[in-house]
Amino acid sequence: MKAYIFLAVAIVAELFGTSMLKASEGFSKLGPSLGVLTGFGIAFYSFSMSLQNIPLSTAYAIWSGVGTAATALIGVLVWKEQVNLTTMAGILFIIMGVILLNLNISKQ
Repeated sequence: MKAYIFLAVAIVAELFGTSMLKASEGFSKLGPSLGVLTGFGIAFYSFSMSLQNIPLSTAYAIWSGVGTAATALIGVLVWKEQVNLTTMAGILFIIMGVILLNLNISKQ
């Protein structure tokens, strides 16, 4: 259970770091640039801690799938990026892929 908490922290920290990457405007703003380093530092540390008990394939599938879908959602809600049917279908496929990977791994 503790490993999944580390994985959740890694996801949240990556979402923060990615949002700060957008806000840093090419690392031209100091505060958001420091947020990028902090967010990704915490994300990679937490992810590495989760790998002590979660197989890499499972952890990475969850991390990248949830991170991608949540980042797209943040882009729409926070950064007012456009969303269309293709974007929504892509996010749905990512989520379905994560589920399928986890179903396959759990049967091994």
